[in-house]
Amino acid sequence: MQNLNIGDTYTSELVVEEKHTASAFGSGSIFVFSTPMMIGLMENAALKCAQKNLDPGYSTVGMSVDIVHIAATPMGQKVKATAELIGIEGKKLIFKIEAYDENEKIGEGKHERYIINVEKFMSKVEEKRGGNA
Repeated sequence: MQNLNIGDTYTSELVVEEKHTASAFGSGSIFVFSTPMMIGLMENAALKCAQKNLDPGYSTVGMSVDIVHIAATPMGQKVKATAELIGIEGKKLIFKIEAYDENEKIGEGKHERYIINVEKFMSKVEEKRGGNA
């Protein structure tokens, strides 16, 4: 069975490149780390935190984010996002997420993910597509 524990953590990181900026992403007009990219890095940390303790054939999907982006990060700086598992409610996993650049905290919040059986989940996705590959 799944071996998830309250307090499990994982940290994802990247160095901010032009492709990660608000201007490149289309979510803003300046060349600083974009909010959508920060949220993506946070989700990645939560995904990997859960995935390391899931049985084969299982994964998680993101269902909600409640995040604030509190400071701008210039290109060239390293950003780290850490997810900590703070709640398990059946198949629902609740994570506390924090992101830091080289100078300060840049974001924080909560993120929920649900445990899924990959085969069953993808079968339902294929049904929505009409079974066409």
